[in-house]
Amino acid sequence: MQLAQDLGVITFIKNILLNNKMKNNLKELRQKENISQDDLASILKVSRQTINSIETGKFDPSLKLVIKMTKHFSVPLEQIFIYEEDK
Repeated sequence: MQLAQDLGVITFIKNILLNNKMKNNLKELRQKENISQDDLASILKVSRQTINSIETGKFDPSLKLVIKMTKHFSVPLEQIFIYEEDK
């Protein structure tokens, strides 16, 4: 079971790195915690503009930042990012 989960995460990350379209639930997760973009930026040690760009789909974060997000929100990356294959 763990191997299947690990392979799923590896596939998911591979798709991120191949620059396929990504949607995300970052804004919803942030609002659920009642924190501002500035607050989340401080927690993750990035700029507010980075958070805004991720939320609006203008920027896909680095793997390091994705890991920080999953740890902060205590959710798997599939709950933050939604992979959509190009058709």
